[in-house]
Amino acid sequence: MSTTPSASPSTDVFELAAGHEQVVFANDPATGLRAIVAVHSTALGPGLGGTRFHPYASTEEALRDVLDLSRGMSHKAALAGLDLGGGKAVIIGDPRRDKSEALLRAYGRFVQSLGGRYLTACDVGTYSADMDHVARECDFVTGRTVAHGGAGDSSVLTAYGVFQGMRAAAQRLWGEPTLAGRTVGVAGVGKVGRHLVGLLREDGADVVVTDVYAPAVEAVLADHPHGVRAVGSTDELVREDLDVYAPCALGGALDDDTIGVLKARVVCGAANNQLPRPDSADRVADAGILYAPDYCVNAGGLIQVADEREGFSFERAQQRASGIFDTTAAVFDLAEREQVTPAVAADRLAEQRMRDVGRLRGIWLGA
Repeated sequence: MSTTPSASPSTDVFELAAGHEQVVFANDPATGLRAIVAVHSTALGPGLGGTRFHPYASTEEALRDVLDLSRGMSHKAALAGLDLGGGKAVIIGDPRRDKSEALLRAYGRFVQSLGGRYLTACDVGTYSADMDHVARECDFVTGRTVAHGGAGDSSVLTAYGVFQGMRAAAQRLWGEPTLAGRTVGVAGVGKVGRHLVGLLREDGADVVVTDVYAPAVEAVLADHPHGVRAVGSTDELVREDLDVYAPCALGGALDDDTIGVLKARVVCGAANNQLPRPDSADRVADAGILYAPDYCVNAGGLIQVADEREGFSFERAQQRASGIFDTTAAVFDLAEREQVTPAVAADRLAEQRMRDVGRLRGIWLGA
């Protein structure tokens, strides 16, 4: 297996990865593996983050995504109070066509070669059963199946954390920490979105859903014959009379076009990197929308898989994920106090912990 960069000649990796500790590329023609791992910061501990399996249009697109995602993981772990840094991996390909045991095991050997600086887990396109294959070649794997001592599907607590963040936003705007009687639009009802719909219905919300994968929508409608309806696209969804918009698919959800038509007063969802540009947070605020920062509210999955390192307890992990309510409220309080957007406030809280608690050496070299 080789580890040579495959970015296009026009891509300056060092410029793109400014602020990251390490970016490594894996290429294994025998299995079709093409992967990138980005370790953003290990100031608080080894970088933990999932492996995204996605058919990127180019290596540069994959590189930009893994850099953004790993940076978000550093902030997510810090804000969640975990002794972990930020890392992320992407495998370039279509998981429905290209995923195989051989590829996953080759990927496991590659992660093993990093010596524990990066701990992998599930993400879009990968599942707990995939992590079991990775773990056959690698010691640095979380998010494994329950049968193999793992936490299982991390989307359960990811959805739970998003719901807690949504409750904090409801408390902020409407004076009660509940979505009862509100209409919530969920874009993406795969692993996380499907669980989120269930929590919202239990709380008394009406839900409107959409997904590019029709069977995912059909499954949600079958689970919830009342109080849930579907629309054909995200473009339709954001034009609905929503109180809350929950992006739960891929990033960049809050682009200018969406902000311009969105009727919801709250945005709180599981998707990473919802703000496509640095000024997008200002655009959201100017539109009168309360934004719950994605890496603050979607940390439940990270909390869940991180708990495996202590011997997994769902009850303990859920209790810690419940704290996302208070963390989100603290972000809103700081934003109001310092007259900044919630996105800036979340960054400040995360970076303060990384400074105050981070290891003096800054680089995690393993035990």
